[in-house]
Amino acid sequence: MRYISTRGGAESVDFEGALFSGYAADGGLFMPEKIPVLDYATLQKWSTFSYPELVEELCSIFISPELIPKAELNGLIDRALSRFRHKDVVHLSRLKNDLNVLELWHGVTYAFKDLSLSCTGQFLQYFLKKKKKHVTILVGTSGDTGSAAIESVRGEKNMDIFVLLPHGLCSQVQELQMTTVIEENVHVFLAEGNSDEIDKPIKELFADEDFSRRHKLMSLNSINWSRILVQMAHYFYAYFQCAPSMDAPPLPVVEIIVPTGAGGNLTAGYIAKKMGLPIELVAAVNDNNIVHRAIQHGDFSLSGSVKSTPASAMDILEPYNMERIFWLISGSDSNLIKSLMEEFYTTKKVKLPEELQKKLSKELTSCSVSEEEIIQTMRHCWEDNHYLLCPHTAVAVCCHYNHPSCRPSMARCSLAPASSVKFSAAVLKAGLTLEASAEISALKEMETRSSKLKKDEDWAEILRHRIEAVTRQRNRTLS
Repeated sequence: MRYISTRGGAESVDFEGALFSGYAADGGLFMPEKIPVLDYATLQKWSTFSYPELVEELCSIFISPELIPKAELNGLIDRALSRFRHKDVVHLSRLKNDLNVLELWHGVTYAFKDLSLSCTGQFLQYFLKKKKKHVTILVGTSGDTGSAAIESVRGEKNMDIFVLLPHGLCSQVQELQMTTVIEENVHVFLAEGNSDEIDKPIKELFADEDFSRRHKLMSLNSINWSRILVQMAHYFYAYFQCAPSMDAPPLPVVEIIVPTGAGGNLTAGYIAKKMGLPIELVAAVNDNNIVHRAIQHGDFSLSGSVKSTPASAMDILEPYNMERIFWLISGSDSNLIKSLMEEFYTTKKVKLPEELQKKLSKELTSCSVSEEEIIQTMRHCWEDNHYLLCPHTAVAVCCHYNHPSCRPSMARCSLAPASSVKFSAAVLKAGLTLEASAEISALKEMETRSSKLKKDEDWAEILRHRIEAVTRQRNRTLS
């Protein structure tokens, strides 16, 4: 399996190349050269698999056995998923009013990103140990990515991770999960800005080819193909749990509602659909609704500044993974995607071509949920089920409550990206009571370590100096 850029101007790479690259050299995102279509017999066979087995099967399709032999690949995935609290790794809760909630948050940091990042961390270690190399990981986070990325590589000698987060815009628990990790290879920065502003210095450093090459920069944000790959398993597992029958083709369709920020999880779902999984996808967004406007009206443009909502990890104006979805829907038209994305990143305002928008709205539906609706949904679900939603899951469940399915008898599943234990302020705002785990409560008593990035400072330059200093220290240690 080879990987090519959505913008068509970079050489193809294998999985290892895509894993360590992040962005392609032409600024695009890596995608598989071919997406295989699974037949009915394969889907029926997979329907009996556990979640880890589905991850293993999907990864074996997209990772050549010459790079990682199947037995070793399975071992890496089993090791990655061994830290999850639930015996099934993920769990489907069946609630009243045909509400199915797929809990993806039983990992170390109580967020779905533990699933993909724990595996990605193992893949990185596999290659780094073989080649005795060191990399510098640079991550911007609006909430959950940073802590999951840190947990996937903490304490490792051949990886240093630099994480930027918007100070005061994450929940207290999210922030503490990052700042309480006191490890030599973990460097956390609290920035006086929003999630889109912290992406700018990261893009600047990646764009400096000499600096990026010298320090072996890479990202664990969802620009990284490995994360998209592992997240595809959510959709297969959700489908097999919710489909009323697998007895004979044609198979029934299941609708999956996806809380959407940067669009990585949505991209994974759309690739699963392209592989032949009979699903319909609903992109559920908060007041930062660029994805909803693109799907409904072809308006892929910024609308003012980031709006702070209880679903803070989705407070994103520039959903970079939509580039992958546009590429897939356009029939891999790299010239079109290059033109569209360069216009977007220059002007922050793009009107999708009419044909592309028609295909997009045919392939995906969407809904936008207000802050008030998020809180009301949390309260509604508790009153009906004594089941506590996190505000991000509430965005999806609100769509379930308020919008009829595109097919009346079709089963539905809402993805739950995080646990409510991380969002006490939203729970209290809904008038509900949160029982924090001992593990979460202990965070408030732990030592913290972080650096500040002030509004008027040159963040890229500060990061550049810190990375250079850490690299010099590593080189002295290794020599």
